[in-house]
Amino acid sequence: MWRNSRSGWGLISILFHWLSALAIIGLFALGWWMTDLGYYDPWYNQGPWVHRSIGMLLLFATLARLVWRFAQPTPTAEGGRLEIIAAHVGHIALYVLVLLVMVSGYLISTADGSGITVFGWFEIPALVYDFPNQASLAGNVHWYSALALMIISAGHALAAFKHHWLDRHSTLVRMLNPAHSRAGDHSATKSSR
Repeated sequence: MWRNSRSGWGLISILFHWLSALAIIGLFALGWWMTDLGYYDPWYNQGPWVHRSIGMLLLFATLARLVWRFAQPTPTAEGGRLEIIAAHVGHIALYVLVLLVMVSGYLISTADGSGITVFGWFEIPALVYDFPNQASLAGNVHWYSALALMIISAGHALAAFKHHWLDRHSTLVRMLNPAHSRAGDHSATKSSR
């Protein structure tokens, strides 16, 4: 139930997927909302602090997710050849964009040499800082890569709904129910006997 199989995702992969999706949507909404905050707004400092803290946790979760992904089997993709290629390219783009958004956010926050405090639990030191226009350049990368991430994520969700409702594939169900992958393994074992 915890591990992936060739027929479906395990619970760890499912949790990584949905917690990352919630964090990404929440961070984008918070980031957008923060741009309109005035200096005297109580969230003027609190909003960025929460945004940075969740962003750093998401960066670590994404790195752990990639390690888990490479250590586990990937369920067999459903759909035609072009759909499978598009899904593979889309997944790579999602990972690249998530990392780009998180790293550029780190570079914005550490441009002055200060570390990032994650909810007061620990601090991530500034390893790269003091480059000319670091905050401004990283800010542009952060914004445009976050926007691209949201667009590709929306396409990813639409593709999942298409697979579920039009194609009647189990793609979406496999990302919701780890027991589905075990049922698929048992039926595949029985049919091979």
